[in-house]
Amino acid sequence: MDLENQRRVKDLTDKHGAENVIVVLGAAEGEAAGLAAETVTAGDPTFAGPLAGVQLGLRVYHAVEPEFKDEVDADVYDEQIGMMEMVLDVDEIIEEMTDIREEFCKFDD
Repeated sequence: MDLENQRRVKDLTDKHGAENVIVVLGAAEGEAAGLAAETVTAGDPTFAGPLAGVQLGLRVYHAVEPEFKDEVDADVYDEQIGMMEMVLDVDEIIEEMTDIREEFCKFDD
């Protein structure tokens, strides 16, 4: 997650409270999604950005996870994400995101 997005997440969390923020990711690979998820839950693992050492514990999901997909209008989802879902390793992404949430998320759904 780039430094500007880290700053945005931190600012939104400061403004609205961590319990009121959910991050939705769209990375194409499980590892990239996991790194971004770790950044908004446990802090920037590279110790380079605004979230270095900041454990927000935010709820974080990937756009292909059922928890997100079930909340979005099906036609809009198919139009915006459906094609990508067919080429992504959805199971790998879900596994990575679930592991990060179980380890670092501070909030119940």
